Amino acid sequence: MSYSAVVKIHRASAIEAEAAYKIVCAYYEEIGVVARDDRAEFEREYFADGAGVWLATAEGETIGCIALRRLQRPRKSGEIKRLYVRIGHRGQGIAETLLKALEAYAMEHGYARLYLDSKKDLMPAIRFYRRHGYLPCERYNDNPQATVFMCKQLAEPQGVTLKTAYGLRPR
Repeated sequence: MSYSAVVKIHRASAIEAEAAYKIVCAYYEEIGVVARDDRAEFEREYFADGAGVWLATAEGETIGCIALRRLQRPRKSGEIKRLYVRIGHRGQGIAETLLKALEAYAMEHGYARLYLDSKKDLMPAIRFYRRHGYLPCERYNDNPQATVFMCKQLAEPQGVTLKTAYGLRPR
């Protein structure tokens, strides 16, 4: 599908929580996510300090999203969740723009590294993250569907590297 509308990327405000949750639910259905946040958990997790949901919109329609939440451990780390672009809008750089917006926010808010999980059958997503500097790492969560774990070092705090931080190392 060729699409010529202007796409806008922005961090969702609390009043946009419904639109954000709606597109995340579309992601859940398309990917077959088993462990899902309900609406209240979603708002608590992603509309908190140091967290966020970025939305891609075109002509008033929400066509993509990505989310960030703070991890308790390792320190100064966050987790990328729910990167999704509706099928008819893929291949136009929207996912990359969403990721760059999230990473810029993470760096501005003192994150040293970002983690994500995926599953082996999502190879296009895994290749996408590799192209953007994410490397395989050890399991960092208990997501029952996740089989792939990745991390990107944003900034290296003095004396701490990805190789030494909390036992989470690239493979």
